[in-house]
Amino acid sequence: MSLVPAHDPELPGRPPLVLVRVGPFSFRANLRVVALVAGAAALLAALALWGLTLGDVRFSWSEIAQAIAGQGPPSATFIVRDLRLPRILAALLVGPMLAMAGAIFQGLVRNPLVAPDVIGINAGASAAAVLWIVTRKPPALVPVAAFLGAVAAAAAIYLLTWRGRIATGRLIVVGIGVNALLTAATTFLLVQARIQDAGRAVLWMTGSLYAADWADVRLLAAALAVLGPLGATLMPALRVLQLGDLGAAALGMRVERRRLALLLVGCALAAVAVSVAGPVGFVALMVPHAARLLAGPMTGGVFLFTGLLGGLLLLGADLVAQHGLPASLPVGVVTAALGAPYFLAVLYRSGAKG
Repeated sequence: MSLVPAHDPELPGRPPLVLVRVGPFSFRANLRVVALVAGAAALLAALALWGLTLGDVRFSWSEIAQAIAGQGPPSATFIVRDLRLPRILAALLVGPMLAMAGAIFQGLVRNPLVAPDVIGINAGASAAAVLWIVTRKPPALVPVAAFLGAVAAAAAIYLLTWRGRIATGRLIVVGIGVNALLTAATTFLLVQARIQDAGRAVLWMTGSLYAADWADVRLLAAALAVLGPLGATLMPALRVLQLGDLGAAALGMRVERRRLALLLVGCALAAVAVSVAGPVGFVALMVPHAARLLAGPMTGGVFLFTGLLGGLLLLGADLVAQHGLPASLPVGVVTAALGAPYFLAVLYRSGAKG
């Protein structure tokens, strides 16, 4: 990859642009965004490496390298390669997927308080997973049930919203209604379940990476490798849609087709992430807002930065949940503790501006 100064005439107050070349591909990027992406990637790599050293059993860097290569003692290999590394990689993949999904939904409805966990997608995953758990179906298929539940909730929201077109205001109202209905159904299932089954279901609903394994990592990596670049290519369309349907149509955009593509990508990102980690709260809400504050309006580069910021938040929260508290907690507890005050602050600022 190479960076070359772009020779476009600079506008007053406009950040300098660079031409980024990756193999045969090239694109122009905001120099500030490039610096933020590079910094976030470096921090993420450092945090991941540090996470490998944390735990009740400590290893040197050489022992960690040998364990990852499968050349160390069996006990070290099991702890590092089979327990710590999949969990860290899962956090590095789930965090970006949730953050990117949040960026898409917030851009579509032009509201910083919207996220998959607000408009019912996470609630669909939770309802399906809880139903699967309390009816004592095979535990290994809980992620499949959660994924199908999230997809079903997204489809229901889309169909209930559709009236010849998708009105973003109606999408929010329908999503909140579906979220309330599915939350009530989940509560009913928990009340009727056996205490042991209800306990397992509640643990899953908190959001955790404790059971992440290499199969989960492969699934997440494949999904992110497809959906991440697809979402980035749709960012110009997302910015045009923020002009309103009439403005976007006047510029020649097929509004409903682009909106449907964005909805599908956002729903798929959220569904796959939640199917593995459970409904980890507030990542999709907080991170896109923070990324826009740091990097500016959502573009392909800012979308990538949003994903890296999501990985930083989720991995950092998981390390705190595991090693920074007197007792190990699900990562969803830490993200909720961070996200609830942030949500209230954004709500207050939105009210003050309104």
